[in-house]
Amino acid sequence: MLSEILRGALISASLIIAIGAQNLFVLKQGILKNHIFYVSAICFICDFVLMSIGILGVGSFISCNPLITNLLAIMGVFFLIWYGFSAFKSAIKGTSNMQIESQNVNNSRLIKVVVATLAVTLLNPHVYLDTVVIVGGIAGTLNSEQKLAFLIGAVCVSFVWFFGIGYGARLLAPLFKQKKMWIILDCLVGTVMLYIAYRLVFYVVYNN
Repeated sequence: MLSEILRGALISASLIIAIGAQNLFVLKQGILKNHIFYVSAICFICDFVLMSIGILGVGSFISCNPLITNLLAIMGVFFLIWYGFSAFKSAIKGTSNMQIESQNVNNSRLIKVVVATLAVTLLNPHVYLDTVVIVGGIAGTLNSEQKLAFLIGAVCVSFVWFFGIGYGARLLAPLFKQKKMWIILDCLVGTVMLYIAYRLVFYVVYNN
């Protein structure tokens, strides 16, 4: 039981902690102190639901269906390329810095932040590959009791991670009063998104 909890935690950590679109979005909202409780909670709840779906059987089915996994990967490529170039565009124009300078803490409308969080989480097919296909596929060989323990470990890591980077990001706020730091962050976002897109292309080409 304990071994499966630890196994689920380690696998979840290896996937979640890797820098991606969702993590960088949470980090940015944390720096802006922008409804971070709701942002972190939405990311965690989405992870919980998707991991539960994957671990309880759907993940094994999808991982055995190359057509579905490849379709998810290709959709992910287009999403990540768009997201990456949008970040580079923001860096060139300096719009992120303009945003933080022109708004007060928690000044953005909650509904706008909620929609943006859901979009960056659920419109990114890479999230489904991680939570449903990979995590679900690994858990596919376990029995019902082991799957429950595996799920507990996986979602505990998700909870600690999202709330940790959300509230921990506030410590970086003083640094991001400088325009160059926002440019660096946007460039990092763009680079990471394009790299993940490249890895998905590699996955589609070399797994067929």
